[in-house]
Amino acid sequence: MSAEPRRLGEQSQELTSANGLSANGLSANGLSANGLSANGLSANGLSSESFSGWFSMDPELSDMVMTYVVRCAVPTGEHRSFTYPPTGKTYRWEGGLGLAPQWAGGSPATVAEQQIITSCLIAHVNRYGQHVTISVQGRTASGEPIPYSVLELAQYSVREACFFGNLFTDEGLFFGIDKQVYDEASYLTRACGAMEGGADSPCEPLRFVGSCRQRCTGDLLAPYYNTCTYNGVSYRPISSRMRQSDYLRLFPNWND
Repeated sequence: MSAEPRRLGEQSQELTSANGLSANGLSANGLSANGLSANGLSANGLSSESFSGWFSMDPELSDMVMTYVVRCAVPTGEHRSFTYPPTGKTYRWEGGLGLAPQWAGGSPATVAEQQIITSCLIAHVNRYGQHVTISVQGRTASGEPIPYSVLELAQYSVREACFFGNLFTDEGLFFGIDKQVYDEASYLTRACGAMEGGADSPCEPLRFVGSCRQRCTGDLLAPYYNTCTYNGVSYRPISSRMRQSDYLRLFPNWND
């Protein structure tokens, strides 16, 4: 697998996996579904003309995006590969969370799969250049919970944010804060720059929608939400958790 491009101050870092644990570092520049929406992640889909056209627009960026697309959609133990015709170079991307089984098998993505893949991709955006491992929580497109353990929840004790939307339909990319805050300046996540003064341009193309609890619902004892609603549309979200030490390192001015 090729190293990730160093964009937006990011550093290369290999993805890791253990239950729902995942290293984040996706560039917001890569949040586009062009070339992906009409194709599955089967070998046939990745060799299609539309996919090749999308990939050729920026092979380095496309390689990084596909690292996270396959990581989110395809089960662990599987991989997807693509040989880029102009250079003959073969790219290989490892599966992980297995959130979109039908799409991963080559079928067109269902609405549920479109939503959960979008949520997963947004959850991996990092604008701060300091990569950390996050705990990714939620349900697959078929409704199965992403596995987690009591130890994982204890080690990743800070509920950071919720992410939802639909890249495939251009409905928007949304995120909310999932912890108690005391002023607007505290509404920050890895996915967004500083929002002091109400400026939301550092978040584009993501849109901040406030508190997760105001937008989302879930089971009382579950560490994630089942649905988040915005503009009358319900989405399948992903919730993220962080270690307290990483949280304080990224946001030293935040107070609990």
